[in-house]
Amino acid sequence: MANSWFQFKHFRVEQGACAMKVCTDACVLGATAPLATAKRILDIGTGTGLLALMTAQRAPEAFIEAVELDSLAANQAAANAAASPWASRLRIHVLSLQQYVVTAPGLFDHIICNPPFFRHSLQSPDAARTTARHTTPDTLPFSTLCASAAKLLTPGGQLTILLPPPEMQHLEREAAVAGLYPSHRITLHHRPGSKALRHITTFGQSAGLVATQALAIHQSTDEGYSTEFRELLRDFYLAF
Repeated sequence: MANSWFQFKHFRVEQGACAMKVCTDACVLGATAPLATAKRILDIGTGTGLLALMTAQRAPEAFIEAVELDSLAANQAAANAAASPWASRLRIHVLSLQQYVVTAPGLFDHIICNPPFFRHSLQSPDAARTTARHTTPDTLPFSTLCASAAKLLTPGGQLTILLPPPEMQHLEREAAVAGLYPSHRITLHHRPGSKALRHITTFGQSAGLVATQALAIHQSTDEGYSTEFRELLRDFYLAF
Protein backbone atom coordinates (compact mmCIF):
# COMPACT_ATOMS: atom_id res chain seq x y z
CA MET A 1 0.00 0.00 0.00
CA ALA A 2 1.34 3.45 -0.92
CA ASN A 3 2.22 5.85 1.87
CA SER A 4 -0.31 8.55 2.72
CA TRP A 5 2.52 11.06 2.23
CA PHE A 6 5.81 11.53 0.37
CA GLN A 7 8.51 13.61 2.01
CA PHE A 8 10.80 15.73 -0.16
CA LYS A 9 13.70 17.85 1.08
CA HIS A 10 11.71 21.08 1.20
CA PHE A 11 8.05 20.02 1.23
CA ARG A 12 5.73 17.12 1.97
CA VAL A 13 3.05 15.78 -0.35
CA GLU A 14 0.07 14.33 1.50
CA GLN A 15 -1.66 12.00 -0.95
CA GLY A 16 -4.19 9.88 0.91
CA ALA A 17 -7.17 11.55 -0.82
CA CYS A 18 -5.66 11.38 -4.31
CA ALA A 19 -6.24 8.58 -6.81
CA MET A 20 -2.78 8.97 -8.35
CA LYS A 21 0.17 9.03 -5.96
CA VAL A 22 3.61 10.57 -6.30
CA CYS A 23 5.56 8.60 -8.94
CA THR A 24 9.07 8.69 -10.36
CA ASP A 25 8.21 9.79 -13.89
CA ALA A 26 6.17 12.75 -12.62
CA CYS A 27 9.12 13.79 -10.46
CA VAL A 28 11.36 13.71 -13.54
CA LEU A 29 8.83 15.92 -15.36
CA GLY A 30 8.83 18.41 -12.49
CA ALA A 31 12.63 18.48 -12.39
CA THR A 32 13.23 18.87 -16.15
CA ALA A 33 10.57 21.27 -17.48
CA PRO A 34 12.44 24.37 -18.77
CA LEU A 35 11.37 27.14 -16.39
CA ALA A 36 14.33 29.54 -16.46
CA THR A 37 12.37 32.55 -17.72
CA ALA A 38 8.87 31.61 -16.52
CA LYS A 39 7.02 34.13 -14.37
CA ARG A 40 3.56 32.55 -14.61
CA ILE A 41 3.15 28.77 -14.67
CA LEU A 42 0.04 26.63 -15.01
CA ASP A 43 -0.18 23.02 -13.81
CA ILE A 44 -3.05 21.19 -15.52
CA GLY A 45 -4.54 18.28 -13.54
CA THR A 46 -2.39 18.89 -10.49
CA GLY A 47 -3.57 15.89 -8.43
CA THR A 48 -1.54 16.00 -5.22
CA GLY A 49 -0.02 19.33 -6.22
CA LEU A 50 3.37 17.70 -6.85
CA LEU A 51 4.23 19.52 -10.09
CA ALA A 52 3.01 22.86 -8.77
CA LEU A 53 5.25 22.45 -5.72
CA MET A 54 8.27 21.36 -7.74
CA THR A 55 7.92 24.29 -10.12
CA ALA A 56 7.53 26.68 -7.18
CA GLN A 57 10.82 25.40 -5.76
CA ARG A 58 12.64 25.62 -9.10
CA ALA A 59 11.26 29.02 -10.21
CA PRO A 60 11.47 31.24 -7.13
CA GLU A 61 10.00 34.31 -8.86
CA ALA A 62 7.11 32.54 -10.57
CA PHE A 63 3.45 32.54 -9.63
CA ILE A 64 1.89 29.10 -10.12
CA GLU A 65 -1.76 28.30 -10.75
CA ALA A 66 -3.07 24.74 -10.83
CA VAL A 67 -6.38 23.20 -11.87
CA GLU A 68 -7.82 19.90 -10.69
CA LEU A 69 -11.23 18.44 -11.56
CA ASP A 70 -11.48 16.07 -8.58
CA SER A 71 -12.52 18.03 -5.49
CA LEU A 72 -10.87 15.68 -2.98
CA ALA A 73 -7.55 15.84 -4.82
CA ALA A 74 -7.83 19.61 -5.29
CA ASN A 75 -8.46 20.13 -1.58
CA GLN A 76 -5.44 18.00 -0.73
CA ALA A 77 -3.30 19.86 -3.26
CA ALA A 78 -4.43 23.15 -1.72
CA ALA A 79 -3.47 21.88 1.75
CA ASN A 80 -0.07 20.75 0.46
CA ALA A 81 0.47 24.16 -1.13
CA ALA A 82 -0.56 25.98 2.05
CA ALA A 83 1.89 23.90 4.11
CA SER A 84 4.78 24.58 1.72
CA PRO A 85 7.33 27.43 1.84
CA TRP A 86 5.72 28.88 -1.31
CA ALA A 87 2.09 29.20 -0.23
CA SER A 88 1.88 32.83 -1.33
CA ARG A 89 2.82 31.91 -4.91
CA LEU A 90 0.51 28.91 -5.34
CA ARG A 91 -3.21 28.88 -6.16
CA ILE A 92 -5.30 25.72 -6.68
CA HIS A 93 -8.59 25.84 -8.60
CA VAL A 94 -11.25 23.12 -8.31
CA LEU A 95 -12.17 23.27 -11.98
CA SER A 96 -11.83 21.35 -15.20
CA LEU A 97 -9.46 22.86 -17.74
CA GLN A 98 -12.45 23.68 -19.92
CA GLN A 99 -14.07 25.63 -17.06
CA TYR A 100 -10.81 27.34 -16.17
CA VAL A 101 -10.20 28.67 -19.68
CA VAL A 102 -13.48 30.59 -19.73
CA THR A 103 -12.54 32.45 -16.52
CA ALA A 104 -9.97 34.40 -18.60
CA PRO A 105 -7.08 33.60 -16.25
CA GLY A 106 -4.46 35.45 -18.30
CA LEU A 107 -1.49 34.02 -20.15
CA PHE A 108 1.29 31.73 -18.91
CA ASP A 109 4.96 31.47 -19.79
CA HIS A 110 4.95 27.72 -19.13
CA ILE A 111 2.26 25.07 -18.86
CA ILE A 112 3.07 21.68 -17.36
CA CYS A 113 0.87 18.60 -17.44
CA ASN A 114 0.92 14.89 -16.59
CA PRO A 115 -2.39 14.12 -18.32
CA PRO A 116 -4.71 11.10 -18.37
CA PHE A 117 -3.40 8.82 -21.09
CA PHE A 118 -5.03 5.37 -21.26
CA ARG A 119 -7.40 6.02 -24.17
CA HIS A 120 -8.37 2.45 -25.05
CA SER A 121 -7.38 0.21 -22.14
CA LEU A 122 -9.57 -1.43 -19.48
CA GLN A 123 -10.78 1.15 -17.00
CA SER A 124 -10.41 0.80 -13.25
CA PRO A 125 -13.48 0.14 -11.07
CA ASP A 126 -12.20 3.04 -8.93
CA ALA A 127 -13.89 6.05 -10.56
CA ALA A 128 -11.36 8.59 -9.28
CA ARG A 129 -8.43 6.51 -10.51
CA THR A 130 -10.13 6.08 -13.88
CA THR A 131 -10.55 9.86 -14.22
CA ALA A 132 -6.92 10.40 -13.29
CA ARG A 133 -5.56 7.79 -15.71
CA HIS A 134 -7.99 7.66 -18.67
CA THR A 135 -8.66 10.42 -21.18
CA THR A 136 -12.31 10.54 -22.27
CA PRO A 137 -14.43 13.10 -24.12
CA ASP A 138 -15.91 14.39 -20.83
CA THR A 139 -12.60 14.70 -18.96
CA LEU A 140 -9.51 15.87 -20.85
CA PRO A 141 -9.14 14.72 -24.46
CA PHE A 142 -5.80 15.57 -26.04
CA SER A 143 -7.46 17.92 -28.54
CA THR A 144 -8.89 20.01 -25.69
CA LEU A 145 -5.62 19.99 -23.78
CA CYS A 146 -3.64 21.25 -26.78
CA ALA A 147 -6.18 23.83 -27.91
CA SER A 148 -6.52 25.21 -24.38
CA ALA A 149 -2.76 25.37 -23.89
CA ALA A 150 -2.35 27.24 -27.18
CA LYS A 151 -4.87 29.85 -25.97
CA LEU A 152 -3.20 30.25 -22.59
CA LEU A 153 0.46 30.53 -23.61
CA THR A 154 2.29 33.84 -23.96
CA PRO A 155 4.12 34.48 -27.25
CA GLY A 156 7.20 32.29 -26.90
CA GLY A 157 5.58 30.28 -24.11
CA GLN A 158 6.09 26.53 -23.75
CA LEU A 159 4.08 23.43 -22.86
CA THR A 160 5.75 20.38 -21.29
CA ILE A 161 3.88 17.07 -21.13
CA LEU A 162 4.61 13.54 -19.86
CA LEU A 163 3.12 10.57 -21.76
CA PRO A 164 3.98 7.03 -22.88
CA PRO A 165 5.53 7.08 -26.39
CA PRO A 166 2.44 5.87 -28.34
CA GLU A 167 0.19 8.39 -26.62
CA MET A 168 2.73 11.15 -27.19
CA GLN A 169 2.58 10.48 -30.94
CA HIS A 170 -1.18 10.99 -30.82
CA LEU A 171 -0.83 14.16 -28.75
CA GLU A 172 1.77 15.60 -31.12
CA ARG A 173 -0.75 15.37 -33.96
CA GLU A 174 -3.32 17.25 -31.88
CA ALA A 175 -0.70 19.79 -30.82
CA ALA A 176 0.19 20.56 -34.44
CA VAL A 177 -3.48 21.28 -35.18
CA ALA A 178 -3.38 23.79 -32.29
CA GLY A 179 -0.15 25.38 -33.56
CA LEU A 180 2.22 23.79 -31.03
CA TYR A 181 5.31 21.84 -32.11
CA PRO A 182 7.85 19.69 -30.22
CA SER A 183 11.18 21.36 -29.53
CA HIS A 184 12.77 19.05 -26.96
CA ARG A 185 12.14 15.44 -25.93
CA ILE A 186 13.46 13.36 -23.03
CA THR A 187 13.03 9.60 -23.36
CA LEU A 188 12.79 8.07 -19.91
CA HIS A 189 14.13 4.51 -19.52
CA HIS A 190 14.23 2.08 -16.61
CA ARG A 191 17.90 1.42 -17.37
CA PRO A 192 20.28 2.24 -20.27
CA GLY A 193 19.21 0.55 -23.51
CA SER A 194 15.81 -0.57 -22.24
CA LYS A 195 12.49 0.29 -23.86
CA ALA A 196 11.39 3.91 -23.42
CA LEU A 197 8.81 4.15 -20.62
CA ARG A 198 7.76 7.76 -21.09
CA HIS A 199 8.40 10.77 -23.27
CA ILE A 200 8.69 14.20 -21.68
CA THR A 201 8.16 16.62 -24.56
CA THR A 202 8.33 20.40 -24.58
CA PHE A 203 6.26 22.19 -27.22
CA GLY A 204 6.69 25.70 -28.61
CA GLN A 205 4.95 27.83 -31.18
CA SER A 206 7.45 27.32 -34.03
CA ALA A 207 8.21 24.11 -35.92
CA GLY A 208 11.84 23.03 -36.14
CA LEU A 209 14.37 20.42 -35.16
CA VAL A 210 13.64 18.44 -32.00
CA ALA A 211 16.49 18.09 -29.52
CA THR A 212 16.45 14.64 -27.90
CA GLN A 213 17.92 13.28 -24.68
CA ALA A 214 17.79 9.85 -23.03
CA LEU A 215 17.58 9.48 -19.26
CA ALA A 216 17.89 6.15 -17.42
CA ILE A 217 16.48 5.93 -13.90
CA HIS A 218 18.67 3.01 -12.84
CA GLN A 219 22.20 1.90 -13.56
CA SER A 220 22.74 -0.85 -16.09
CA THR A 221 24.17 -3.40 -13.66
CA ASP A 222 21.90 -3.17 -10.61
CA GLU A 223 18.86 -1.44 -9.17
CA GLY A 224 20.84 1.56 -7.93
CA TYR A 225 19.86 4.93 -9.31
CA SER A 226 21.93 6.29 -12.20
CA THR A 227 24.27 9.22 -11.68
CA GLU A 228 22.18 11.37 -14.04
CA PHE A 229 18.98 10.63 -12.15
CA ARG A 230 20.62 11.38 -8.80
CA GLU A 231 21.88 14.72 -10.05
CA LEU A 232 18.49 15.61 -11.48
CA LEU A 233 16.56 14.88 -8.27
CA ARG A 234 19.27 15.92 -5.79
CA ASP A 235 17.38 19.05 -4.75
CA PHE A 236 14.20 17.05 -4.09
CA TYR A 237 14.81 13.48 -2.87
CA LEU A 238 15.90 12.95 0.73
CA ALA A 239 17.96 9.90 -0.31
CA PHE A 240 20.24 12.02 -2.49
